[in-house]
Amino acid sequence: MRIGELADRAGTTVRALRYYEQQGLLHPHRASNGYREYDEATVGQVGNIRLLLSLGLTAHDVRAFLPCLDEEMSGGPVCPASARVMAHRLADVEDKIAALEAVRSRLLGALPRDR
Repeated sequence: MRIGELADRAGTTVRALRYYEQQGLLHPHRASNGYREYDEATVGQVGNIRLLLSLGLTAHDVRAFLPCLDEEMSGGPVCPASARVMAHRLADVEDKIAALEAVRSRLLGALPRDR
């Protein structure tokens, strides 16, 4: 299938698909006329890429999932490299939450008590 059909079937945009390709997440075949050609499995791969990005992972993070993008991912990571990336990203998020809570506490302490 060509890129427009894939975008429709995967619920995304042609621009997003080109971005995924640029980031090394998709590897379409090229027809003799230069058009991108995708197989049926790519629909699921794009769904998984979108899921991972929606979880807060970066395109760079998603590269660790390339070996398992054909698998069902809605139940969690399916390959060891992906679990390590998710654990690392979770630690980053927890650090940011702690920093924001510290800022919140300082701001609350700076406000007058009779608000």
